[in-house]
Amino acid sequence: MPATILVGAQWGDEGKGRVADWLAAEADVVARYAGGDNAGHTVVVGQSVFKLHLIPSGILHEHVTCVLGNGMVINPVNLLKEMDDIARMGVDVNPERLVISSRAHLITPAHIALDSASEKALGSQAIGTTLRGIGPAYLDKTGRRGIRAGQMLDVEAFGEALYAMIEKANQTLAEHGHSPIDPKTATVDYLQAAARLKPFIQDTALLLNGRLREGARVLCEGAQGTLLDVDHGDYPFVTSSSPTSGGALTGLGIGPRQVDRVVGVAKAFSTRVGSGPMPTELEGDLANRLRGTGENFWDEYGTTTGRPRRCGWLDAVVLRYAAQVNGFSELVLTKLDVLSGIESLKIAVGYEVDGRRLDFPPSTLGELERAVAVYETLPGWHEAVGHARRASDLPDATVAYINRVAELCDVPIRTVSVGPERDQLVYL
Repeated sequence: MPATILVGAQWGDEGKGRVADWLAAEADVVARYAGGDNAGHTVVVGQSVFKLHLIPSGILHEHVTCVLGNGMVINPVNLLKEMDDIARMGVDVNPERLVISSRAHLITPAHIALDSASEKALGSQAIGTTLRGIGPAYLDKTGRRGIRAGQMLDVEAFGEALYAMIEKANQTLAEHGHSPIDPKTATVDYLQAAARLKPFIQDTALLLNGRLREGARVLCEGAQGTLLDVDHGDYPFVTSSSPTSGGALTGLGIGPRQVDRVVGVAKAFSTRVGSGPMPTELEGDLANRLRGTGENFWDEYGTTTGRPRRCGWLDAVVLRYAAQVNGFSELVLTKLDVLSGIESLKIAVGYEVDGRRLDFPPSTLGELERAVAVYETLPGWHEAVGHARRASDLPDATVAYINRVAELCDVPIRTVSVGPERDQLVYL
């Protein structure tokens, strides 16, 4: 059977983990194709809250095989911790259910130290990375000096490569006045991780193509969002990989003829973590109202970093662009419940930049920083919507809001979420 690609349509944190968990119920394989443990997916199952960073959300379904694809960068120590954490919560994690691409690149202590040093050097111009070593790992990948997961199959040779990488990084750290890493201490946990992870490593491109030929349904799960794509996002305030639908093909090693569905995920409002332009950003009471207090996992604080997210009105200019770049076949709108009780709602339908009206984001950072959102106002609704399971359960104003978003980005919205629980979905 063909594959489905799942993509974030904004700046990440759209609720892809929830949607991946829902789609995984009908999948045989769920495969991550980009990013590392800078991602954070929260899935609620009954009374249990699973916070996943590297492992695909499909691991919560017993029939699903999960794949960490070649497009990812993986911290093996953090991966093992995550595996152990969910195992303690009753999830079976074994080499039949979790597979690591031998071509995925590894995040090392050197990458983490260099990431922190780089952000400190940028000062007020810092990108706002998660400090997990993602950027430096991808930099080493493209520079052809990285370490791949397949090298962990020979633990001794892996240890030597890791030691050499740390010593090289220490030279750079010393040049910029930062403390060095102790290579002996830093490699211990990684060598132990390599020994435990060996049974999980294989050529996942062969695995995925073989399963597709057998008729398996494959769900390609992304991390981050379209506006953080290294090519199509708000460069340089982007991640170091391609979280768009095209990145799924290169990040997993499957061809475009294998794909028949591209599902975009967007919040009913906008959020962003870290630096970078955000034309619909709000401040004050309304921003705090959208963000929440941070006492609930459903509030707008990063799963990975814990940082408060910047909040704003829904930006249809961004969604229109994301739909074009990814070729969405449908859109899932999340967190509609958060908008209940707001008297009127605004949607950015265009930008004004230097006296020009734009329907798509400008391609240069300078223009985007000068962009002023052009809003359309819609009536809000006071009713709680968490109980809704059918379109007829939703207030008329909610349905009108959904329909307007679909019209503005020219993509059908067939499903919306109205709360954090697994079953709080409305099929339209």
